[in-house]
Amino acid sequence: MPRDTLTGSRIRERRVMAGIKQSELAKRADISPSYLNLIEHNRRRIGGKLLVDIAYALGVEPTSLTEGAETALLATLREAASETDLPAEELSRVEEFAGRFPGWAQLLADTQRKVETLQRSVETLTDRMTHDPHLAASLHEMLSTVTAIRSAASILAEPGDIEPEWQRRFNRNIYEDSARLADTSRSLAQYLEEVDSEASETNAPQDEIDAVFQQAGFHFPMLETAEADVDSVVAHFGADLSQSARWLLHLALTRYRQDAAKIPLNACAEVIDRTGADPLALADAFDTDIPTAMRRLAQMPDEGLADPVGLAICDGAGVTTFRKPLPEFPLPRLGAGCSLWPLYRALTRPMLVYSQLLEQSSRAASRHRAIAVAQPIRRGKLGEEVHFESHMLIVPEPRTNTAEPVHEVGLTCRICPHPDCEVRRELSILVATKGQNF
Repeated sequence: MPRDTLTGSRIRERRVMAGIKQSELAKRADISPSYLNLIEHNRRRIGGKLLVDIAYALGVEPTSLTEGAETALLATLREAASETDLPAEELSRVEEFAGRFPGWAQLLADTQRKVETLQRSVETLTDRMTHDPHLAASLHEMLSTVTAIRSAASILAEPGDIEPEWQRRFNRNIYEDSARLADTSRSLAQYLEEVDSEASETNAPQDEIDAVFQQAGFHFPMLETAEADVDSVVAHFGADLSQSARWLLHLALTRYRQDAAKIPLNACAEVIDRTGADPLALADAFDTDIPTAMRRLAQMPDEGLADPVGLAICDGAGVTTFRKPLPEFPLPRLGAGCSLWPLYRALTRPMLVYSQLLEQSSRAASRHRAIAVAQPIRRGKLGEEVHFESHMLIVPEPRTNTAEPVHEVGLTCRICPHPDCEVRRELSILVATKGQNF
């Protein structure tokens, strides 16, 4: 079976030939530029209505973009094989296997996609159960109500006579608690049914801010000019936000505007063309600090980078205050991630720049370069405590033979499959860990 170009690469070729910008094509297809960038770099599979919409926007037939789609099958097989210990000679025979046994190859590829889907579902549900304040409060209310009903019922069930007045009180308590339990149950059921709606995704101020940045693709062109007005941008994007979220958005966009003033967009793009997504080189070019350069890389439009970069920022307590995840390197929504990340290690040795090659658990096909540094959030004053903030830039790294060690890390302990991790905070629901059976 001959090797062929992937659908995403064809889309990119057609777009360039037509002279259409990535942001313009994304707008025509009604998707975000960042998602189109992932498609064009073959990091997202495409089909169905979206493929038809993109083909229509490019003025071509959908079949012209999907010819040779067997290469997507080969890519899936290689991804599945990369997570095993198959020898190199076996990996090189993937095309032969797909050619001789196409049915088995398709079955294996479908299974791999189902595993990836289930893994993402587990990660999402686990993160939701851990950090969703509405869900936690509802469950606490239900448990408290059930306990109250059980307590009242146990008193009524005890042998001996109870005065009629007290019987009426206990019966009334059971009736009222049962009604409250029913209301809470209905509310919780309705809330869970809306799990995929926009309302359910924004249940905390930080969630609301994440949604704003995701919607904007982490790039705000109106803040790139010298005449930028932060208040007007906050008013535009924060009209439907809570008061706490608008306050956080104002802080985030004020920092964005300061970063843009230190590293102008066009000059930043020129340096990136020469050095790539290197925060140290960018910081040197503009005589600024490394965290500012990291944030600026994360703020670049998708067409300004060869590959999208991720960014995580946490305060001195380890609480995530900003997150730009990557598809192959997700970040927990509110809680702390894997304690093996250099994001947290940097807090122990401020101003020291960490650089590590990482593989996230059960995502062995993807490697990422993590660069982390912690520094004071403002200049220290004599006799005052200094507070630190840690940044970690996440850059996709090709899988090449290198003598540099690759560090295996997780997302969160609850869904981490490494059984022998010495810094585990809680037991995993995926595998048995040491000491799990008592």
